[in-house]
Amino acid sequence: MSQPILSLKNVSKGYGSKGARTEVLRDISLEVREGEFVAIVGYSGSGKTTFINMLAGLLKPDSGEVLLDGKPITGPGPDRGLVFQNYSLLPWLTVTENIALAVDSVFPTWSQEQKSAHIAKYIAMVKLTKAAGKLPRELSGGMRQRVSVARALAMDSRVLLLDEPLSALDALTRANLQDDISEIWQSSRKTVVWITNDPDEAILLADRVIPLLPTAPATLGQAIDIPLARPRDRSAINHDPQFKALRNQLINLLLAAKEKSRTTVSKKLVLPDILPEDISTPNSIQYLTRRGPRRRSEEKREELEVAS
Repeated sequence: MSQPILSLKNVSKGYGSKGARTEVLRDISLEVREGEFVAIVGYSGSGKTTFINMLAGLLKPDSGEVLLDGKPITGPGPDRGLVFQNYSLLPWLTVTENIALAVDSVFPTWSQEQKSAHIAKYIAMVKLTKAAGKLPRELSGGMRQRVSVARALAMDSRVLLLDEPLSALDALTRANLQDDISEIWQSSRKTVVWITNDPDEAILLADRVIPLLPTAPATLGQAIDIPLARPRDRSAINHDPQFKALRNQLINLLLAAKEKSRTTVSKKLVLPDILPEDISTPNSIQYLTRRGPRRRSEEKREELEVAS
């Protein structure tokens, strides 16, 4: 079997000082083959962004190794294109100019004609040719994310890393962009690591889905191979028994890990030593100001004998 393009070996990562350190990820091991589409699925706050930032070279692990072609990743590089959640476009540059920044950096020796043709190709691929001269503020959220995807593709990176790229979009835009990205991937066959909190999205897009278990610190669970034929029709797949079984398997893995991670803490609740006052009349406010609040510890039980 060929060497994986990406691999993590017993990787752990935490934040904070020694006295108050929070371990986020522990003993993460993963191998990704060239041309494979892998989705990592987990709850919000479980460490998904930390995970992909280590693949991008933006973070270094505390222990273990993150490798590209068997060599340690020491920082960001053009061999890994990263698509963020928040678009990360320069607001004063047009669609073409935002993509040109990446192309100029990766292909400095190309002629301007080569660069222009290359940029136009990827703008067309994400269906934004008519918006090529527009600024980000003139685009919808879905269109901005298309620009981010086009920018990553235009770098001709060997690996695409996508950190919940569709989480900020409405359901209809998200579905359309899922289909577009799936179509683009099938034509380019780039290696993709996709981070998401949506099990359906992961199964629809990926070859292999891996749950990031919320075990505090998080670790990867059992990988699930997705044997569904491509292209995948979202309207038909929802009625597919195999799709339903895969979704149940994935959700059950996440729920079981969530249940195990719960801890029960018993605390004794102590009521404040203050009783409520009626401050509906001016006299009562004056009395309260003069006397101070009534306290439970001051209350004494008295018995009165009333002659009938």
